[in-house]
Amino acid sequence: MKIKLAENFRAVFYAPFYATQALGFHAQEGLEVELINSPAPAAAATALYDGSIDLTWGGPMRVMKARDDDSRSPLVCFCEVVGRDPFFLVARHGLSGFCLADLPGLKVATVSEVPTPWLCLQHDLREHGIAPGRIDRTTNRSMAENLEALRERTIDVAQMFEPYVSSAVASGAGEIVYAASVRGPTVYTTYLATRSGIARNRDAFAAMVRATRRMLDWLAAREPDTAGRELAQAVAPYYSNVAPEILTAALRRYHAAGLWSHGTEISRRGFARLAASLRSGGFISGLPVYEDCVAPELG
Repeated sequence: MKIKLAENFRAVFYAPFYATQALGFHAQEGLEVELINSPAPAAAATALYDGSIDLTWGGPMRVMKARDDDSRSPLVCFCEVVGRDPFFLVARHGLSGFCLADLPGLKVATVSEVPTPWLCLQHDLREHGIAPGRIDRTTNRSMAENLEALRERTIDVAQMFEPYVSSAVASGAGEIVYAASVRGPTVYTTYLATRSGIARNRDAFAAMVRATRRMLDWLAAREPDTAGRELAQAVAPYYSNVAPEILTAALRRYHAAGLWSHGTEISRRGFARLAASLRSGGFISGLPVYEDCVAPELG
């Protein structure tokens, strides 16, 4: 069974998707997967519509947005892989005892590359009684640029994901003061497909789910240190620009944070949390219905 699978973008927290291929789980299910590069995070979802790809992975937020824009949207998600938020707040040293209530008095740089991290964080702030508009926030720089600004102490706090977090810690540029994963389930990454694509590829997609479940079981059976080391070895060719020790530290940290799901069923609690965050941030106008956005028959 052949599948054209488009990656979203090359992020460290997507390591299980690459490891499913690298460790042979696709092959064990009789799958021949062609991995296709995507030029931008949203581009792969567009390619699903014209059938140039069969499947991609990404945030269910894209399904929710498509459904909000057009109630007839054919885009759906299935097979949860990243069930918690992979972003962190990294602060310059000296902010001992930090809590989210401190943010309004600090210079904060948030992620510009994708919208979900800020949409989720602003919802966290609201729940702590903090108006997001009170934050002195830089919004137009990349995570790499914000890491450099943190080193130069021109900002106090940067929102980032791995490997920037481990690089900041290893270089002494900053320390982790908040892990978004602590809020609990927030469905962050699943497979995305169209309903017609599922109809055409149902057996192959079911095999993809089984292969992914093998990968998640492989992770769940390992302690963070072992998982970080073995996962880094398996996916190193996909992250040739990340130093091995940084990649290992990053994957260990994500495993310890419970980032990756223990099953492939999309969490209703995590779905609801993401939806509430998108709505409170104005990204969508109403709360989506789980059954409209999820293809539960595929797990």
